[in-house]
Amino acid sequence: MIEVENLTHRYGERLALRNVSFEVKAGEIFGLLGPNGGGKSTLFRILSTMMVPTEGKITLAGYDVVREAAAVRRQVGVVFQTQSLDKALTVEENLRAQGHLHGLSGAVLRERMGAAMERLGLLDRRKDLVETLSGGLKRRVEIAKALLHRPRVLLMDEASTGLDPAARLDVSRHVELLREQDGVTILLTTHILEEAGRCDRLVLLHEGRMVAEGSPKQLRERIGGDVVVLEAADSPALAAGIQEKFGLAAHAQNGAVRVEIPNGHRFIAEVVEAFPGAIESVGLHKPTLEDVFVKETGASIE
Repeated sequence: MIEVENLTHRYGERLALRNVSFEVKAGEIFGLLGPNGGGKSTLFRILSTMMVPTEGKITLAGYDVVREAAAVRRQVGVVFQTQSLDKALTVEENLRAQGHLHGLSGAVLRERMGAAMERLGLLDRRKDLVETLSGGLKRRVEIAKALLHRPRVLLMDEASTGLDPAARLDVSRHVELLREQDGVTILLTTHILEEAGRCDRLVLLHEGRMVAEGSPKQLRERIGGDVVVLEAADSPALAAGIQEKFGLAAHAQNGAVRVEIPNGHRFIAEVVEAFPGAIESVGLHKPTLEDVFVKETGASIE
C-alpha cells in the first residue's frame, strides 16, 4: 500500500532523513517510533504531500506522492498533531464543513457523516459543542473527519500526544476497529511506547535514519534474556567496571547502567557482590521497545 524507497531530505545543510526505505502492507497498522527530532514529522509531511523530498521515491496506493499528489490526497485521510476542529461548532457541524471541502453534500454527506460517527462512537455526541468534549473524544472527531471521503490510508501524526492513558487506549481501540471492519491501512507516528507496542510493525527512527524494523515482538527479541538496570552515583565508572570484570556490554545513561543478559537475577547477585557500595538500587525486567531503542542508538526515546 505504501512503498518508501531511499528517502532523503535536507533542510539546508541539515540532513533530516537518510536513505529511509520500508513498505507498509494493505490493512496494517504501521508505526514510526522515535524521539522528537528523529525525522518522523518530516517523513509524515512528505507522505501527506505537504513537502517534496530531496531524494527518493514514495508510492501510495499505486500513486507517486510527488508526481501524482492530487490522486494521493484522494486516497489518504490525515490526522495532524495540532487539532483542526472548530471548538465553537458541534461535532456534526465540524464534519459537515469537512465534507464540503471534499465536495460532498446532501444525502451522500449525511450518510458519510452518520457512518463515520457510528464507527467512532460519536452518534450520541453529534449535537455537542467540540469545546465541551474531552481530549480523547476530540481525537475521535478528528479521525471521523479524516474518514469522510473514504480513504484507503489513514495517516496519524502523534495523535495520542497530550492524552491520558485511558484516552490513548480508547483512540487505539477505535483505530484497530477501522482496520478490522473497514480494511483501512494506518500509518502513525509516535514517541509513546505503549502506542507503538500495539502496531503490527514498526520502524525505529533516530536522527533521520532507520535503526530497526519489525513487529514489536521481533524487535524485543533482538535483546536476549533480561534487562538489568543498576542505579549508581557514578554510572560511567560502574559501566566500565562491569565491562572489564564480566566482559558484558554495559550502557551508562541518566545515572543508571543497563545490562542485557540471560538469567538477570543471577547477575544481580554477582554484580552487587563485585561492586560493594557502588550500586544504589537494582531493577530487572523483560525487554521493552525502549530497551531496543537504547541498544540500537545509545539514546532514549523520551
